[in-house]
Amino acid sequence: MNEQHNPWFDATVQQLNDPQNQRVWSVIVSLFGDLAQDKGAQISGGALTRIITPMGIKPEAIRVALHRLRKDGWIESERAGRASVHYLTEYGRKQSAAVTPRIYERRAAVPGEWHLLIAEDGAGQATLDEVLMLPSYVAVNRTTALGRGPVPQNLDDLLAAGVSSIAVPDWLKSRLFPDHLCEACATLQRDLQQISAPPAVLTPVQTGTLRTLIVHRWRRVVLRHPDLPSGFHPVDWTGESCRALVFALLDQLPRPDLAALDSLSE
Repeated sequence: MNEQHNPWFDATVQQLNDPQNQRVWSVIVSLFGDLAQDKGAQISGGALTRIITPMGIKPEAIRVALHRLRKDGWIESERAGRASVHYLTEYGRKQSAAVTPRIYERRAAVPGEWHLLIAEDGAGQATLDEVLMLPSYVAVNRTTALGRGPVPQNLDDLLAAGVSSIAVPDWLKSRLFPDHLCEACATLQRDLQQISAPPAVLTPVQTGTLRTLIVHRWRRVVLRHPDLPSGFHPVDWTGESCRALVFALLDQLPRPDLAALDSLSE
């Protein structure tokens, strides 16, 4: 069954598409994280192809990306009759679940308590590097990190100090929100502003395509900057206004039922 022609859908895909920075495996991760993150959720190979190919991605590239994701432990694939089905592994679900709150948070968290960690140059660096892998920390420089919440009690080789008031200089704002990130966010906002309300005639597969594009581009913005209050933002940061546009459009594109995707993919 061919997808019905829809000029609004075609124009919106073109508006949201970012082919120059398209990593197919990453698009698939965004797709599963949005549409099929729950345990037991599966997407057929046909449905996956129908969702992704309108983005200008060829079926051959999808197969290569799936092979990489299977090799990396993200996705499993099985035969179901003459077709294939794909689903997130336990590892893939855990990785998706870890970032889901930040991607789908409708209002950025505003921490009320902070602390500063300082490592000795050399000896404590390994400990600080481990700490910086946690989502509640951001690097100030090579030996200093800023964290949300109370001072931890189990980091004896780091100097830890609670912070009740923070003055954020411009150099730190620029480091936390570099020019390329601000531009990516501003570009997404401009693209979203040019999209009119979706028509009622979209198919489940078309809805899946649009949700994947929106979530993928927003994910590439929101996961590349720390969740910080407005006092940390440079003057050209448009993250919160962009966030509002993202969810205004997602709300008009309800997540399609997986059974509907699969029934159309045969």
